[in-house]
Amino acid sequence: MPAPLGTLHELRAELDAGRLSAGELLEASLARIAALDPELHAFLGLRAESARAEAAQADARIRAGAPRSPLEGLPLAHKDILVLAGEPTTCASRILEGFVSPYTSTALARLSRAGAILVGRTNLDEFAMGSSTEHSCAGPTRNPWDRSRTPGGSSGGSAAAVAAGLVPGALGSDTGGSIRQPAAFCGVVGMKPTYGRVSRSGLVAFASSLDQVGVFARTAADAAWLLEAIAGHDPRDSTSLPEPAPRLGAALSGDVSGLVVGLPREYFEAEGADPGTLARVREAVEELERGGAKLREVALPHTRFAVATYYLIATAEASSNLARYDGVRYGRRARAAQSLTDMYRRTRSEGFGAEVKRRILLGTYVLSAGYYDAYYRKAQQVRTLLRRDFEEAFRACDVLATPTAPEPAFALGERAGDPLRMYLSDVYTVSANLAGLPALSLPCGLAGGLPVGLQLLAPPLEEATLLRVADAYQRRTDHHLRRPPE
Repeated sequence: MPAPLGTLHELRAELDAGRLSAGELLEASLARIAALDPELHAFLGLRAESARAEAAQADARIRAGAPRSPLEGLPLAHKDILVLAGEPTTCASRILEGFVSPYTSTALARLSRAGAILVGRTNLDEFAMGSSTEHSCAGPTRNPWDRSRTPGGSSGGSAAAVAAGLVPGALGSDTGGSIRQPAAFCGVVGMKPTYGRVSRSGLVAFASSLDQVGVFARTAADAAWLLEAIAGHDPRDSTSLPEPAPRLGAALSGDVSGLVVGLPREYFEAEGADPGTLARVREAVEELERGGAKLREVALPHTRFAVATYYLIATAEASSNLARYDGVRYGRRARAAQSLTDMYRRTRSEGFGAEVKRRILLGTYVLSAGYYDAYYRKAQQVRTLLRRDFEEAFRACDVLATPTAPEPAFALGERAGDPLRMYLSDVYTVSANLAGLPALSLPCGLAGGLPVGLQLLAPPLEEATLLRVADAYQRRTDHHLRRPPE
């Protein structure tokens, strides 16, 4: 069995010392994928030959002594919802069969400019709509810790690929927890930055006011490298913030002395939360306290409305965004249709899966005449209340600490027939998207032999504070060093 790949920092040291070339590292990644991915199904497609050419170019730059970024020559994966010129983008949906992107997303372009090697596209819930990576037209991804369980969703392929050591880092997208929940289930670091910190140009839209590109890695230090590479203003995205890319490495001091960590009582008192999960999270915040942080209980009183608010806003925006998939301009088109209207109907009926159809129907309903004010407008008003809750809480603390998910990874198929129970998997994560906050999940132990995630949230643009706390915790513990069984 090929060995799992190390962290980005470990591999950077090997490349810099000349003990490993970018080409050799890529081949190690491809060999590991070939050995494990037939069972895990983390990838939807590889670009081996293109990646080999990129690795050869990276090796030439390294030999020439050219200035290099931290990511030079390192293999990375990306969720198949970020477009790459000349490559398929499927969003794990039949409706995009045959589509090849004419341009590259800003996030992937910035990785390429940093010298990273793009290995392939990872699996996801169709159009990022799901919490288990079971709603994929190509079939589910399996959790490396237990092949009978979900890796989480919707970015389950990226999380599983990093957890299994197929690649040292990956990109995903997070609309309501789609990076953080899979990171928790797979025992890796997953980070969603502030809304607008990373360009959404080339990210296929699900819910435009909630979507955000983010990163997966094994350590907070690795996540800092990835986020630095992709962040910063982009004129191609009207929601992109004007602030320059943050310099995050200097924040990783290992010291949390004096920082105040808020503990939202609503998150720790939620009905149905797994006792083992809560115990690991409490142990984690106690470890931060031993490191010099101060703990303070805070209140987020509108938390109980977060899931309902999210699923009104997200489905409404999805209904609007997915209207463009009509079989006319690109992707799948139903044949032998009797009329233009029949072609639209058959194309969308055949092309979309059940979960996407469910969300389109919900979103269309809440936007319809007579219901807009009662549902969509009301949800936007509650969204404002949720954001104000966080503003008030951050007057008393620097970061918030919560569980990432109410329990460890659940079994594949366990919730496939119960959408409401599936939606409640996101109960701890959706609020950060509604408020536009940066949020991070990192491993904090095991419950029942499965990883548990600690979620950290900070005020807008405070990614450095999140990473500082996460890095300090990882210096004091070894949970991030644990790997799934081979």
